Amino acid sequence: MSAQDHTRPGAMGVRRFGRVNWLGMMTLAQRETRRFLVVWTQTLAAPLVTAGLFLAVFALAIGPSRGMVMGVSFLAFLAPGILMMTVIQNAFANTSSSIVIAKVQGNIVDTLMPPLSPMELVAGYMAGGVARGLCVGVVITLSMVLLLGLQVAHPLWLLGFVLLGAAMLSALGIAAGILANKFDQIAAITNFIVVPLSFLSGTFYSIQTLPPMLEAITRANPVFYLIDGARFGMIGASDAPPLLGLGIVLASTAALAALCWLWLARGYRLKP
Repeated sequence: MSAQDHTRPGAMGVRRFGRVNWLGMMTLAQRETRRFLVVWTQTLAAPLVTAGLFLAVFALAIGPSRGMVMGVSFLAFLAPGILMMTVIQNAFANTSSSIVIAKVQGNIVDTLMPPLSPMELVAGYMAGGVARGLCVGVVITLSMVLLLGLQVAHPLWLLGFVLLGAAMLSALGIAAGILANKFDQIAAITNFIVVPLSFLSGTFYSIQTLPPMLEAITRANPVFYLIDGARFGMIGASDAPPLLGLGIVLASTAALAALCWLWLARGYRLKP
């Protein structure tokens, strides 16, 4: 075959869809989105019930005696933290489970073989995780507004932090899925990294009540700024400036996405 044949449209080895394979990337994103929509009772209804149980238990146990926090009731203070905690855990679960299931079943090659660049793979997987996180966030927020009478002080800030939180944990889920080869390994990452990061980030308390050392450690945790940003969006008060939190979350998301791109480009723990 001549050199002219290699450059002819339709010839083998020629990238025929431009610099970005939009069709392939959107197909991957649709697959990741349909994965959680098919089992919506597990991926959307179950998080709503879990968030409701958290609110009910805290409200019944210590709500009436807790008093005001940041100028609002304890229930209103607690709601955005539980909202963000649920969003990020579901976004992480979407991407990490998808990759681990494909590795365990041996069909990860079906994702690696199509003409998708490493960045397109990262974007496709993250789109599915963000979609699940956003769906969970919308369902829980509407329930809090309609059933509890809570108001959203800054809707755009809340939406922005929900999207960024879902994106950051989606990227972390990709990295975890690449590292893990078995379900118990991904469960260990969830139980010993993701859950502690979300629980110890001001979800249930203001960090102003912590000793100075613990407060400094908490401020070094990017998840704290997600919780704090969601709280600012919902009740209009926060422990840290929202613009600072926005910058830290953006930088953390970019760093995690870059790490995923590097591992996918090298085929780290994905190719024999």
